[in-house]
Amino acid sequence: MTYTVYCMTSAGVVLAGGRSSRMGTAKAALEWHGSTLLRHVTGVLRRAVDGPMIVVRAPGQALPELDAGVIVREDPEEGRGPMQGLAVGLAAAADHAETAFVCSTDLPFLHSAFVRAVLRGFDPGEEGEPVDVVLPFVRGYRQPMAAGYRTDLVPKVEKLLEAQRLRPAHLFEECHVRQLDDAELLADPRLSAVDPQLDSVVNVNEPADYEAARSRPAPEVVIERYGVLATGGARGPRRIRAASVAAAAEQVGLTFDGHILAAVNGDQIRGDGQQPLLAGDTVAFISADAGG
Repeated sequence: MTYTVYCMTSAGVVLAGGRSSRMGTAKAALEWHGSTLLRHVTGVLRRAVDGPMIVVRAPGQALPELDAGVIVREDPEEGRGPMQGLAVGLAAAADHAETAFVCSTDLPFLHSAFVRAVLRGFDPGEEGEPVDVVLPFVRGYRQPMAAGYRTDLVPKVEKLLEAQRLRPAHLFEECHVRQLDDAELLADPRLSAVDPQLDSVVNVNEPADYEAARSRPAPEVVIERYGVLATGGARGPRRIRAASVAAAAEQVGLTFDGHILAAVNGDQIRGDGQQPLLAGDTVAFISADAGG
């Protein structure tokens, strides 16, 4: 029987990690356009999956504030790399979802369209053989920390951990991997339109990487105002650059303080100004009194 990702429930798993020796601090708490890198990445993932959002932290790691409903799990042992976090995250997701998009916290340009393109790779197509891992192969490199995994892989991951085989490549030797190169990913018209360079996999390992990423302009989005908010010269769509709902509201002279509703691409958001915006988004602001 064939199936597609659209009839699966997919979870999002972010490996928060601990203190980075090269960065000098925990990447999860790095400032990102008025929020934190971890909250930004979890917000992007939440827009792309229909299952739970799970964060795996190092033992005793303090995390920045997260959105309500995010599930936090802790590695039982430090120093075992991403495979330990993968085991914990997939185990937490297994009760809710068949598949999960798993990523590290240091992907500031991750786009929901990239996540969806990867998750669509679980469709076995004509071969009919279930896919265990959907592995992007971008710019000549495997991207195991921006990939899709079936949640029933937990026993295999745990067995590899017991054998001290701690690299994701060891898991790939044990299961059916579908590798997606640049061309295959960009065959998705939505992804090619909003992330043609596949910057979704760009990570920040050193302070210079972070500074370069932070200096990039915010995503370009379209803002519209309706009802009493669309008075005078405020009517009609307007292109701006903003990384969050609150930042977009501020740019058009509004305060996102509970008296305004924002619909991002048609989905209502209430009260969370830190909701991340992505390239290609359309944000509609209306009065809460008019549309609540």
